[in-house]
Amino acid sequence: MQKFLNWLEKVLTPLAKVIGENKYLIAIRDGFLISTPLLIVGSFFLLLANFPIPNWSNIISPILGSNWESLMSVPASASFDVMTILAVVGIAYSLGRQLEIDAIQSGALALVSFFILTPFSTQFTPENSTQVFDVTSLPLKWMGSSGLFLGMLIALVSTRIFAAVIHRGWTIKMPEGVPPTVVKSFEALIPSFVVVTIMFVVNWLVSLTPMGNLQDVIFKFLQTPLLSLGNTLGAMIIAYLFLHFFWFFGINGSSVVGAVFNPVLRALSVENMQAFKDGHEIPNIITGQFQDMFATFGGGGSTLSLIIVMVIFCKSQRVKKLSQLSLVPSIFGINEPIIFGLPIVLNPIILIPFALVPTINIIISYFAMDWGIVPYTNGIQLPWTTPPIISGFLVSGWQASVLQALLIVLGMAIYYPFIKVLDDQYLREEKEAEALEDDEIDFDTFDFDEI
Repeated sequence: MQKFLNWLEKVLTPLAKVIGENKYLIAIRDGFLISTPLLIVGSFFLLLANFPIPNWSNIISPILGSNWESLMSVPASASFDVMTILAVVGIAYSLGRQLEIDAIQSGALALVSFFILTPFSTQFTPENSTQVFDVTSLPLKWMGSSGLFLGMLIALVSTRIFAAVIHRGWTIKMPEGVPPTVVKSFEALIPSFVVVTIMFVVNWLVSLTPMGNLQDVIFKFLQTPLLSLGNTLGAMIIAYLFLHFFWFFGINGSSVVGAVFNPVLRALSVENMQAFKDGHEIPNIITGQFQDMFATFGGGGSTLSLIIVMVIFCKSQRVKKLSQLSLVPSIFGINEPIIFGLPIVLNPIILIPFALVPTINIIISYFAMDWGIVPYTNGIQLPWTTPPIISGFLVSGWQASVLQALLIVLGMAIYYPFIKVLDDQYLREEKEAEALEDDEIDFDTFDFDEI
């Protein structure tokens, strides 16, 4: 067993290091952070417009007016419908900082590059007509989730080219005494020209093909297949098995696997949110909300179930005190105290339930939604610290709250025999330590005169 663990550590640790230190994956991860608070705020207003309580609209209409639902949806549209723009700027800014170039200029140049490759037209069919017109406009279709993958790609490519030109010294040098902002502006002139010219040539070449523009090419041949692959039970299970193996070796599996998998989940979430906002059928089971609200409770390994078992059934002082300290943070999805305090890291006794419980949660939740027992998640962006039961109700109705409660109880049943083995081991160690203390001679009370 130890040889196997050593082999796993030897294989996974370098892999995690490569992924965790990759500048492009870090840029994607950090770049999305610029939009995350805005998406959560927008989701809050959308949730108020569609709160899952019967007759909610009839309750609020007398207070806010008959068109209050449309007004509530505006903040959501203002954030979700332009999420690709935010992602492009954020990703380019993050990569620019890592490459030690002007990060703000990197973000602005990436956005211009994205617009160069985006068709400025929207198809419009007048009422009572079958004729379709191309109207010159900024197409919100490509500003939202549909343009996300091209946006990420352009942000990385344009910033990398921009940095390469600067590092080669192909810039305009200004004399000493010129204000720094002016120096930066002229320094970016030639690199920006190179990037814009390359994007123009790419757009021109693609326009000669039957597809017409790069947005359609990326959406058809890259984004759609990736979303189809990511929206499968098998992909979710594989991702989570890797995630928990990384955690077992003390590596933040959520960061490593999330750097690759989360962009796909985010795009799927936005598709659900858009359908929910428009009153259409929600298309996807696997989303970011499915991952956050149903795969794990209390953090990686779904350790909230483990901690509840520790509080109720365990007897060793080490386990009981740790569980009492870890319970409240775990309710809000923070489980580092239990990961490193129990520990779960490099603990083969806990490895099996640590990986098994989230896998079972994923499988049961998937089929509960697939069979229509629980509604699909609505795409509402909640903070990852939202406690279970509440989170389930907000993203998928009361049925999801019931499912979350049942999964927590099931997780407790799976964790119980494993933690009891560990608890008994710690209990024996504590009794042995107490016995050794009792056998020690107390020299403070020893009467040396009697010798």
